[in-house]
Amino acid sequence: MAAGMRAYVEAIGGRPLPHGILGAPCTDVRDVSDEHELLGVEWLALGCCPVESWTDPCVDDESPGDESPGPPPEKEFCRPQTEHASPITLYAGTECSTIGWSYDEARRHAEATLALGEQRGLESAFWRTTLTADAVDVTPQAGPVSLGEGVAALEGCLAETYGGVGTLHVPTGAAALLGCCSIAAEDPSGALRTLAGNCVVIGAGYSAENTGPGGTPADPGTAWLYITGPLTIRRGPATTIPDRAGPSVNTRTNDRRVLVERTYVVGTTCTVCAVNVALS
Repeated sequence: MAAGMRAYVEAIGGRPLPHGILGAPCTDVRDVSDEHELLGVEWLALGCCPVESWTDPCVDDESPGDESPGPPPEKEFCRPQTEHASPITLYAGTECSTIGWSYDEARRHAEATLALGEQRGLESAFWRTTLTADAVDVTPQAGPVSLGEGVAALEGCLAETYGGVGTLHVPTGAAALLGCCSIAAEDPSGALRTLAGNCVVIGAGYSAENTGPGGTPADPGTAWLYITGPLTIRRGPATTIPDRAGPSVNTRTNDRRVLVERTYVVGTTCTVCAVNVALS
């Protein structure tokens, strides 16, 4: 029996993963309109300087005797480093025939595509531009370790330079293993945290990249994990190009193109550490 004409229905909707870089409750996402902030930002690092201990020699109960104890020990001062974050612009483009598709339909399709895929795209770009760019590799010389050992090494690496709550970056391909040994669990706010209290971001874009420091691809059966300080994400408004129907049409081909783009600035602080883990 021949099939009849198919009915045209709305697209199947979707939702970004709940613990992604834009959905994690412990990620600070700020919608901004200041063009200067969207060109990149810089700041003085906070929390990367150590807080030292000091004992006043004048309160020591022991008598210094006849000899001079010499000058008291000097206190150490730390010069905060200037950190920065550069803009990342993501886009979604829709191309269609003008026959049967209006400008408004093409625009809505492009806007919906960006809304659904922006998290994955941002994770992928952040992985390439920041995580793999200047990470300290704590993978043992013997090779990949278990997921539990890897998370422990990353949290230790971050704790050496930063005493606050950090962010663990995990590809979705390794996420299921977090529950095997109670490595991470949701807190009352819905944030996924390790036993040490660090936030966990599980990224589809991370899984698509899965490269080590310098961009080296992971070997089969392994994954790269990273840890950073907290994340602050500045997100600009979505811009549709063109903003009206006429310029969207290529009169030579009778095709319509609509582009929606958005700029993000993802900042983090102190050390970035990486480790290669085995997935079996």
